[in-house]
Amino acid sequence: MVGSDARIAPHPDMRALSATRLRHPSLWLEQVAGDPGPQPALTGREQADVAIVGGGYVGLWTALRIKQQAPSCDVAVLEAARCGSGASGRNGGQAHSWWPMLATLIRVCGVAEALRLCRASERSLAELAALDAKDRGGFDLRRDGWLWTATTRAQLGDWEPTVRLCERHGVSPYRALDRDELAARTGSPLHLAGIAEEAAGTVQPAKLVAALRRAALALGVRVHEDTPVRVIDRGAVPCLRTPDGLMVADRVVLAVNAWAAALPELRRRLFVVSSEIVATAPIRERLDAIGWRGGEAICDSQQRVLYYQATPEGRVAFGRGGGHVSLNGRVTAAYDRRPRWARDAARAFRRVYPMLADVPVAADWSGPIDRSLTGLPLFGRLGGHERILYGVGWSGTGVAQSEIGGRILASLALGLDDEWSACRLVEQPLDERFPPVALRAAGAPIVRAAVRRKARRQESGRRAGAVTDAIAGLVPGSH
Repeated sequence: MVGSDARIAPHPDMRALSATRLRHPSLWLEQVAGDPGPQPALTGREQADVAIVGGGYVGLWTALRIKQQAPSCDVAVLEAARCGSGASGRNGGQAHSWWPMLATLIRVCGVAEALRLCRASERSLAELAALDAKDRGGFDLRRDGWLWTATTRAQLGDWEPTVRLCERHGVSPYRALDRDELAARTGSPLHLAGIAEEAAGTVQPAKLVAALRRAALALGVRVHEDTPVRVIDRGAVPCLRTPDGLMVADRVVLAVNAWAAALPELRRRLFVVSSEIVATAPIRERLDAIGWRGGEAICDSQQRVLYYQATPEGRVAFGRGGGHVSLNGRVTAAYDRRPRWARDAARAFRRVYPMLADVPVAADWSGPIDRSLTGLPLFGRLGGHERILYGVGWSGTGVAQSEIGGRILASLALGLDDEWSACRLVEQPLDERFPPVALRAAGAPIVRAAVRRKARRQESGRRAGAVTDAIAGLVPGSH
C-alpha cells in the first residue's frame, strides 16, 4: 500500500488533469445549456464509499452500475466543470459496437474474451435504447445503423478483413450495401462502397449525458460540478483535494478521459489528439431533396476519419479526426476551438456533399481524445494503489462502449470477483512499441504531416506513395 504521505503534488500537470476548461461550447452543449441547472460544488469535508472524478459517460455509467448493484453504497461524482463538458458532450454522437476492433481485441484479450466484449457492446446499444425510452427528456437516439464507407478508391475494401474475421468466428454483424442503397442512405453519390451495422445509430451526445446524470441523481448519487480535483492524496484512505473542499473515499475512480494523460503513470500509455466538428444550420428541405432522411452514423475509411450524421432537426454535423496532437499529454486551449482545422473539416464536408457547398457552417468546435496504442480502453489501479482505479483511452469510440467501462469500474470499485473485474482489458501490460514522450514530441509533427498528405493525395485520386504510407502507418492503432 502506498504510504499516507504519497500524493500527486499540485504541479502544472496535475492542474491540467481537472482545471483546463474548454470554453467554447459544442452545438450539443449549447442545446442543453441550463437544463438541468448545475449541481453544487464541493465545499468543506465530505466522505463517500466511492468518489468518481469525471462527470462524463464513463463516470456516470460507473456511478449507475455501482448503485444498481449496491444500493447502499455512497457514491459521489466530482466534475471540474459541468457534466459532459469534455469529450462526452463534444463528440460526433455515433453509437456502434466493438466489432470493427475484433482483430485487436483478439490480440489483447484472446478469442473468447474478444467475442464476449463485442457481444457486450451490442447489448450496450440496447442499454442506450432502454435509457432513452425511460428518460423524461430522451437523447434523440436513432438506431438507423452505422455505415462504414469508402469515399475514395484507395479506401475500397478497408472493412473486408474485419468482415472475414467475423465470419470465421461465426458472426455476421454487417450487411454489404450496393451503391444505390448507399447513395440513398448517405445522400451522396461520392460513397463508392460500404457495409452497414444495422443495430447502431446516433445520439445527441450532451442530451445523453443529461439523461445519465438524471438517472444517477435519482438513485442517490451525489454530483458536485465546478469541482476540479487539485491533489490526490494516496494514503491508506485516498483523499481528493479541491479548491474549497476535501473528499475522503474508500475507493477513487478516475474517469477523466484525455486529462488522464497528464498523470505520470498514464503519460506513456496515452496521447491526446483533437477532432473537429462543423455543423450547418437546419436545412431539412435540402436534405429531403437529396434523400438524406435517416439517422445513420456514417464514417469513411481514412486515418483522418470523416464521421457525420444528419440530426433530427435537419442539420449536418460533420467531423474530421487528427487535427492537433499534444506533445506533453496536456489538454490546452488548442483543444477548445481551432478555426484552421474547422475550415479543413468544412472543406471535407463540401467534398463529400458538393450539392450542399453553398450551405454555411453555423457552428464549429473541437475536442480532445485520449488515444491508446491499440485503440482500446485501459483499466487498472493507478501506480498499483488498490483503492485508486482508472478507466481511460477511449480513442474516440466510447458512446456505447462506455457502458461496458462502467460495468468494469463498478466491479473493481466494489471488489467483486466477476467477468468484469476479470476482464482482459484490466491491467494490460505496457506495449513497448509506444515511444517515450520525448520521442513522440520529436516524431509527432512528421507523422501528422504524412497522415494529412496521404489524405489529400487519396482524396484527389492519387497514390499516397510508399514513404508517406509508411510514415503515416506509425500512427498508433493504424491498420
